[in-house]
Amino acid sequence: MTRSTPSSPNASERTLRLLSCNILAGASVQRYSDYFTRSVNAVLPGPSKLANLDSLAALLHEFDVVGLQEADAGSLRSGFLNQTRYIAEAAGMPFWSHQPNRPMARVAHSANGLLSRIEPTEVIDYPLPGRIKGRGALFVRFGEGTDALVVVVAHLSLGAAARMGQLAFIAELLAPYPHAVLMGDLNTEPSSPEMRLLFDKTALQVPTNAMPTFPSWKPRRALDHILTSADITLERTWTLPRAFSDHLPLAAEIRLPLAIAQAAGATHMSSTP
Repeated sequence: MTRSTPSSPNASERTLRLLSCNILAGASVQRYSDYFTRSVNAVLPGPSKLANLDSLAALLHEFDVVGLQEADAGSLRSGFLNQTRYIAEAAGMPFWSHQPNRPMARVAHSANGLLSRIEPTEVIDYPLPGRIKGRGALFVRFGEGTDALVVVVAHLSLGAAARMGQLAFIAELLAPYPHAVLMGDLNTEPSSPEMRLLFDKTALQVPTNAMPTFPSWKPRRALDHILTSADITLERTWTLPRAFSDHLPLAAEIRLPLAIAQAAGATHMSSTP
């Protein structure tokens, strides 16, 4: 497990724990050859996928908001199981939402998902631009007015040109909201031109300690991110040691100013001493 160094706490803030996880529809990949040798199993349901989801759900008791990517929305490969709902119920997360995208003839149907212990005020599905359709951003707002907290869960394209357009769209989406979190598999590192565009156009901050998450068996690339706006303190980040797909789950502990926590309905979460 890799952690960043925590900063000094502030008594007027509330702490939230976030997790972003690309779950690859429950498939377990431990080496590059598994993409080929397990290609048949990738489109068929099986007990190992369900066990993988159960293992992930067992770890979620310590998190307040969880973003999922590549959750199956209910197709052949998951046994027609909505994996976001399954994980939420297994983990005791009272609020969940999913954004189905990229249906493939009932064989596979990927989705972004959100699990939360805080009740969202608004959830909107946004399709992202791209030459090949099927990428999306799940927009979730907690609270009303200028102190509302916005969380966006996204899974971006593999191509840099497509990502540039997608992050420009997300930047425009976040522009009216000064208190924001973007989490997901962004398929690029913080130093890329498309990420620089995002940081230039929004209040989101460049991470000081980008965690390698891919490939999960020997992480070299920081493709998964939890980014926060300037007034939200990113207390620490770490990767979970247990791999649930070809990406390691990325966790973060953030501190919200009390006014934002109150607007978001997060005052029941832990306060810092």
